[in-house]
Amino acid sequence: MSTRLTTSAATLRACAWLLPAVALLPASPAAADPPQAGAGDFRAAAVLHGAAATDPDHAGIWKGAIPPPGTTRGEFDDNDPVGLSSGERIKADCSINWLDPDSGKRYCFSTATSLVSFLTAPHRYLRQAEGVWTRLKSP
Repeated sequence: MSTRLTTSAATLRACAWLLPAVALLPASPAAADPPQAGAGDFRAAAVLHGAAATDPDHAGIWKGAIPPPGTTRGEFDDNDPVGLSSGERIKADCSINWLDPDSGKRYCFSTATSLVSFLTAPHRYLRQAEGVWTRLKSP
């Protein structure tokens, strides 16, 4: 059996437990039962906090952790260092940030994926971002 078929079969076996759970999910957020009051009711808490919202500024419970505008500042004028390292200004709201343990400087990220990528080689990303930032700021 080829490696590709072996990997596919292993993936199917590993995910087989997921099929019964998927069958229990509602077809859409609107099809879900209305929230019920009760301790530990995750669905009710999610709905109450806008988990079914289609507006990205209000979708999901995590958005409750966004700092008030202007209260958290990061290096590079709040631009994402991963974006800067590739030559692009990507503004971030600093809800996802990292504090450099060496310098104490705060860096803001536009997405969690950006932060995860950054953490694979933070010094390299910061060195590249600093070079690009210096060029972008100069007239």
